[in-house]
Amino acid sequence: MTEQQPARGILGGSAEGPVIVAREALSFWGGVDPASGRVIDVHHPLQGVTLGGSILMMPSSRGSCSGSGVLLDLVLTGRAPAALIFSEAEDVLTLGALIATEMFEKTLPVLRLAPDAFAALSRAKSARIGDDAIEADGRTIPVSPPATAALDLSDADRAMLDGREGIAVQQAMRIVCAMAVGQGARDLVEVTRGHIDGCIYASPANLIFAEKMAELGAKVRVPTTMNAISVDHANWPQQGVPPAFGKAAARLADAYVRMGCRPTFTCAPYLLDDAPGTGDVIAWAESNAVIFANSVLGARTAKHPDFLDLCIALTGRAPRSGVYLDHNREARRVVDVELPDYVDDAFWPLIGYLAGRAAPDRIPLLRGLAPAEPSRDDLKALCAAFGTTSAAPMLHIEGVTPEADGVAADADHARIGRAEMMAAWSLLNKGPEEVQLVAIGSPHASLSECRALAAAFGGRRRHPGVAVVVTAGQEVIAAARREGTLAGLEASGIEVLPDLCWCSISEPVFPIRTRAVMTNSGKYAHYGPALSGRAVRFGSLADCVEAALTGRAPQRLPNWLS
Repeated sequence: MTEQQPARGILGGSAEGPVIVAREALSFWGGVDPASGRVIDVHHPLQGVTLGGSILMMPSSRGSCSGSGVLLDLVLTGRAPAALIFSEAEDVLTLGALIATEMFEKTLPVLRLAPDAFAALSRAKSARIGDDAIEADGRTIPVSPPATAALDLSDADRAMLDGREGIAVQQAMRIVCAMAVGQGARDLVEVTRGHIDGCIYASPANLIFAEKMAELGAKVRVPTTMNAISVDHANWPQQGVPPAFGKAAARLADAYVRMGCRPTFTCAPYLLDDAPGTGDVIAWAESNAVIFANSVLGARTAKHPDFLDLCIALTGRAPRSGVYLDHNREARRVVDVELPDYVDDAFWPLIGYLAGRAAPDRIPLLRGLAPAEPSRDDLKALCAAFGTTSAAPMLHIEGVTPEADGVAADADHARIGRAEMMAAWSLLNKGPEEVQLVAIGSPHASLSECRALAAAFGGRRRHPGVAVVVTAGQEVIAAARREGTLAGLEASGIEVLPDLCWCSISEPVFPIRTRAVMTNSGKYAHYGPALSGRAVRFGSLADCVEAALTGRAPQRLPNWLS
């Protein structure tokens, strides 16, 4: 039997292997172990499945922009899937496969199937992919070749593409153009600034890529900030970090600094003094930063994968596609949220987490939240949690965010009620009541969050059996030091760490004796079990302080859900 609706080739190549089907999207960073290729996301249906050598089918990817680095590492070590097949647009893993081809001459086919063909192939036990067809269980699905449409490039673009500005810029422009063609862009857009996510040592591949580009003489041409890294850059030797890891993580950060990036080392660049404003065209990576920039600041950036972030910073050009375009910023799902009375700060990350599950593949408009008057910190927590469960680069909140009147005519509807909130609360609170660590700052804590934590402790000291660690950006820590907030936190026995964040922290900076963690971050409550190997509890800042003072996090619903 021959399917009449062909697959679309995104990246060419041949492969064969068993078919593994993920019914929901998966973040490779925090969801797949680069050392084994095994799914480690405890919330994903494929947990425990090894993906190496498979024909991996899933709707799209989700979560962190660092998934491209994890995939590249899997390719370089021979642990990657043999091919990737999506049913929706996907950039993060596609970019990792593109880098493997462009810079390391290792091919990994990437295809996109229409719904009927995707459903048919997902029933197969194994498949063989060739240049023009997929063969599976006696079924043939024709494959159209990868797009080769010409881009409308400026003279400056062509100069970069032709190598007149050096080999690094040429390589970067080749990658930018290849992604643009794959996304269906007609031309490129000029960006005014960048933010690098690839400086996290997610795998050795991140270091290999960065040092190779630095050795080629790469220099960024737009102001470019850097994400949190994987060590406290100045202090890791004194913290007992193993030299093999510490040196590699520091070398990775240093490579980006050599290329002209600003060593801000924060996953919350919107907290910096020079944050972008409404209408600014930027190129950020790091999922929470992208979602906050688009949704709350009204700036414009695609959710750029690791590696593409540097390529754009080197050229100042990005594919003019996705949410750089007005019509793609409209909400395509309206989500009505039941607003309980007297919600606290834990409500916002919980709603972000649920909103992502309600709109995993499209931009939502959340209705019903405006009466609660969310603060910037509330929106920060909501956006970060949304990014763990949705592939969308932004969201809207009626009466709160600047573009909330943009709703597509064909938008559908969903609802989040108390039942969904209670189920999600239970899902994020599977750990025991006794905790040994309180984790604050995922994303990096703001100055107002540091003040709120200090005020909640009120001069009291943490329980001797509980470590309390806050991760924050250097600018926030400096401001907290100047006004005395940092001294107050330290007097309560709280450690405030720069440069790294909870999604990149590792032992022994992550306290080794920890068996269970308490956090107020929906993002870390989702990723933490896989990243740390510990049980995680979730709650409000007040819940975290109670756990820090008593060593216990009682199993109970918040008052606004009781």
